[in-house]
Amino acid sequence: MKKTDPYAALRFREFNIFLLVRFAMVFAWTMQFVVIEWEVYSLTKDPLSLGIIGLMEVIPAVAMALFAGHIVDQSEKRGLLIKCIFGFSVVSLGLFLLTWPRIVAGLSTDLVLYLVYFLVFLGGIVRAFLGPTIFSLFSLLVPKKIYPNAATWSSSVWQMGAVVGPAAGGFFIHWIGVHWSMCFVFAFSLMALMLLLQIPKKPILNPNIGEPIMKSLKEGIKFVKNTRVILGALTLDMFAVLFGGAVALLPIYAQDILKVGPEGFGILRAAPAVGALLIMFTSAHFPLNKNAGMKLLAAIFGFGVCIIVFGLSTWFWVSVIALFLSGVTDGISMIIRQTILQLRTPDAMRGRVASVNSMFVGSSNELGAFESGLTAKLMGTVTAVVFGGGMTILTVLGTGFFFPKLRKLDLRKDLEEHEKQ
Repeated sequence: MKKTDPYAALRFREFNIFLLVRFAMVFAWTMQFVVIEWEVYSLTKDPLSLGIIGLMEVIPAVAMALFAGHIVDQSEKRGLLIKCIFGFSVVSLGLFLLTWPRIVAGLSTDLVLYLVYFLVFLGGIVRAFLGPTIFSLFSLLVPKKIYPNAATWSSSVWQMGAVVGPAAGGFFIHWIGVHWSMCFVFAFSLMALMLLLQIPKKPILNPNIGEPIMKSLKEGIKFVKNTRVILGALTLDMFAVLFGGAVALLPIYAQDILKVGPEGFGILRAAPAVGALLIMFTSAHFPLNKNAGMKLLAAIFGFGVCIIVFGLSTWFWVSVIALFLSGVTDGISMIIRQTILQLRTPDAMRGRVASVNSMFVGSSNELGAFESGLTAKLMGTVTAVVFGGGMTILTVLGTGFFFPKLRKLDLRKDLEEHEKQ
């Protein structure tokens, strides 16, 4: 096989615009989540309130996921993404207003919290459509033969936004306060909207336009169920994220355990994404396709170990290093999983498969936040984090046993087939 061009996907102008849009949205979304986490915990000093934030987003994201996948497969992707970003902008504007002292001065703390939770709930609806739409639009911007390289760059940009967003959230809270930090989030969502307008409309590749929704949804679920490699990868990542959701408890670590304030909070929040970003840029030059299944299992096993170390640490820089290494292992997992999905999902089913993926993986971030908040309330913060890391390790062992095809997965044959197209 000829040497892989690490910059192949970047030679397509529309894909570069797509990367800028994705960065702006991830930056805005992650910064917003960090700012709201900080504000809610500052108001309540209750770890369960952090879990409720995740729960309020995951309920609509899961409930609407399959329906959203059907809509995405039936719709023009660029236009639908414009609607998603507009919806996010409305939510961000609402949170900006709710953090304005002049507006909330006469409101009770409970009412402010309920309104914040309501807007987060609306954001969950937007998220149900956003993920499948981005996944589907991605495949229309580059040739199939460079999907793995494009997936690496797309994941790298996602992680770059996840690095800068949380770090900016922590520092901006310190520099300009929660209210003006939310204004910054709103501005980035508008920038993403303006960038997206530079990509022209794309054709709808689904040959079954107008297909009954129940039939469409059943086909999507059946495809994932019968494709054992995809099912195994999604199951593995879902439980790893569900039990390894220590990031949701970072405000407690920053304020009460490590006592490092908003600046330290920003560093802790960004550390996993820095590690993931580093491994993603590296993988553009050194692909992870050989023995991908074993690399995926080993990466998530390492992720669980890092979470345990973080949970037990009382030293700030040990905690930072543990989170950084958790990001390295999580980055490996993300690249391999996204490559599997892009290579083995038919064009006509990308929206539905991405929706199932969001139910398995994307929503488990919020469920993980709720699980972490609940277990922290019941067990104590440190015990909850160590418990989550241990359950992640057990999940890896179980998945490796029950999904032998995933354990033996090698993506080089898939790449050879797509290069012939």
